[in-house]
Amino acid sequence: MSALLRQRLRRDWLQVLLWIFATVLMAYSGYAGVTQSYTTHTDRVEVLSAVMANPVIMMFRGLPSGASEGQFLSFEILPWLTMLAALMSTFLAVRHTRGDEEAGRTELVAATPVGRALPTIATIIHGVAANVVLGVLVALALIGSTLDPAGSWLMGATSATTGIAFLGIGLIAAQLMRTSRGANSLTIWILVGTFLLNGIGNVAGTPSNDLTRITSSGLVWASPFGWAEQARPYDTDNGWPALLGLVFGLVVAAVAVVLQSVRDIGEGFIPARPGRVHARPALSSPHALVWRLTNGAIIGWAIGGALTGVLATKLSGLAGQISGQNPAVAQILDKIGKAGNLEETVVSVFFAMMGILAACAAVQIVARARQEEAHGTAENVLAQPVGRVRWLLDYLLVATFAIAIIVVAAMLAAYAGLAGNKDASSLAPVITAVGLGQGLAACVFTVLTGLVFVLLPRGTIAIAWALVLLATLFGLFGPLFGMPEWTTRFSPFSVTPTVTNGDVDLRGTWWLVLAVAVGAAASLSLMRRRELHGAG
Repeated sequence: MSALLRQRLRRDWLQVLLWIFATVLMAYSGYAGVTQSYTTHTDRVEVLSAVMANPVIMMFRGLPSGASEGQFLSFEILPWLTMLAALMSTFLAVRHTRGDEEAGRTELVAATPVGRALPTIATIIHGVAANVVLGVLVALALIGSTLDPAGSWLMGATSATTGIAFLGIGLIAAQLMRTSRGANSLTIWILVGTFLLNGIGNVAGTPSNDLTRITSSGLVWASPFGWAEQARPYDTDNGWPALLGLVFGLVVAAVAVVLQSVRDIGEGFIPARPGRVHARPALSSPHALVWRLTNGAIIGWAIGGALTGVLATKLSGLAGQISGQNPAVAQILDKIGKAGNLEETVVSVFFAMMGILAACAAVQIVARARQEEAHGTAENVLAQPVGRVRWLLDYLLVATFAIAIIVVAAMLAAYAGLAGNKDASSLAPVITAVGLGQGLAACVFTVLTGLVFVLLPRGTIAIAWALVLLATLFGLFGPLFGMPEWTTRFSPFSVTPTVTNGDVDLRGTWWLVLAVAVGAAASLSLMRRRELHGAG
């Protein structure tokens, strides 16, 4: 057992460290953002009242439990703290179970006296320990911000127990699906679905007379995110809903151990879809193969981009009404969007989120090259008249094409959302400028992932996703949490073009173009001398 735990720590220390650092940084910076942006009790009450008046906004925020600084902080950041813990846990669970099976490591370990069940048990201990460390550090960061210790410890505990709940979900998904890609996709859909289910439960709840608190409907009890929010840190401080996540995660993890004992290594309970006997003519080229391997994920990311585009224009008018009641809202949006009038700012903020989605899609596609290399399937392709440079270029091109699809989907949805808007003519150029700019920012992560793949192949997935996470924290949350402006410039998302009262400011556009060109040329040039690396 100790040897397995040491092996997991050695493989995961950087990835887990980055996830924990990002979560703790969000908790610590969140307090500064709340105290600087909502300085009075009245400001916070007005924001809560405005949010409760709009179901769409309520869907993506926390549970209102009062207007004190701690209660408002919980409303602002608890959903995102639990989201980061959940993502860390699901990726960890799949990586050390289904991922190891694909790489052939599980069969080698099972051939030793260790047996089949102990590696999964080691993964459970490893995942629980990572979440406990995350929860303790979140609590200490909030206590260090002078918040109430009881509520701070509960914030940390809910983050940790939500992560443990999704650790169990990830382990079950790894038993059901035959590939790590399928298991990760299943866990992400469950995560998104339960997050939205919790939001619907809050929207369907009953607000208090002073519009600072909501009593959620019963739907929230079907979601781990709902269990975390029902703990109500800094308000009633109910510990027992948080324990549901811990109990659920451990029970589901135990079920995963049982399921593993009754299936063959390499197989899953959901059978793989049988392939065609003969490939279509469209699969006669390497780039067509890359497209075939990734088109399902691209469609999913494009749907997310379209949803973001619709929200960008549909909520731009509503933001004007909210800011009229509370100028602090306009100041916050301006910090993130750095645009002109409020409607332009709202569009810029939502398209920054779209840029993050596009970057995630690009990283997933280019990182697929590393997965093919580790699994040994890349050798079959390179055994044909396909050079290594051409092989990597195909992944870079498909990733760029995916970004274009996501950007176009978001822009078309945003244009459609302008229907019936009297200011449609003024917002259309904003959509075009910020949409193309965020697409360019996403391309930076395409070439960065390519560079990491060439230089540090075994760290491709961890480092590439860490770069997106850090860029999101600095670019999107940095201004909101009061970080110095120079730190936000490290994020490509924060130096894209903006539109101020109809005038386009290109800002760092040419630097982004240069970064994409140099990164692509460097990765392809270095690939000429790079040998294939296995899954070690």
